[in-house]
Amino acid sequence: MTIEGPWGEPNGAERPQEKQRGPVVLRRSRLREPTTTDQRLLDSRGPSDWVHTDPWRVMRIQSEFVEGFGALAEVPRAVTVFGSARTPREHPEYATGVELGAALAEIGCAVITGGGPGAMEAVNRGASEAGGLSIGLGIELPFEQGLNPWVDLGVNFRYFFVRKTMFIKYAQAFVCLPGGFGTMDELFESLTLVQTKKVTKFPVVLFGKSYWQGLYDWIRDSMHAAGKIGDKDLALLHLTDDIDDAVSIVQEAYEAWEATH
Repeated sequence: MTIEGPWGEPNGAERPQEKQRGPVVLRRSRLREPTTTDQRLLDSRGPSDWVHTDPWRVMRIQSEFVEGFGALAEVPRAVTVFGSARTPREHPEYATGVELGAALAEIGCAVITGGGPGAMEAVNRGASEAGGLSIGLGIELPFEQGLNPWVDLGVNFRYFFVRKTMFIKYAQAFVCLPGGFGTMDELFESLTLVQTKKVTKFPVVLFGKSYWQGLYDWIRDSMHAAGKIGDKDLALLHLTDDIDDAVSIVQEAYEAWEATH
């Protein structure tokens, strides 16, 4: 009988808890760090010697951009999929993520996720098992996580804003599975970039009507009704429960983009 470890490793391999600090992996006693790199950058409280060290952080930030651009430069057309790290493997949303990842791989798209567990793992798993390119962009967090085992190409970041650039720069579409604050952050940042034409021809798909319908209704009935967004802005969102529909939206948008380039 094959015994799986906590991440599904065969042969009884026990994977210890870990956290990522950029390219650095921390395990066991090294896990206990009181702050993250992002926090140390953004928190202005504390001794004034931070003023003298901030310029040097620019070099680290620059190196993260260089590493990310270098690792992802040859990635084929890709779709970034956001979703909750807390989705259990036995939940129907996990199975949906696996199916979505496979469907995107079958039309020749790489998938990009945050590289963590839950919905992200499901999408990476579906793409990898279908023979597609499965990409994970990890982030340093105060709790241990690490890249899931279905990531074929992984990059770990210290800074959220660098990681977000990679999510957007190398994707031709965004799909949001049910998620929490992180997913909401990524969703609205994506919408803002599309609305302001910082990125073009990008469909934004909300997958899971029962989860997203309330938010969509509020955007339509409050934001749009009050004139805070226009008709074209509301039309940026595609709400669906159907994987074939989501994949068709991605494919049609890519073909429209290709026709103009």
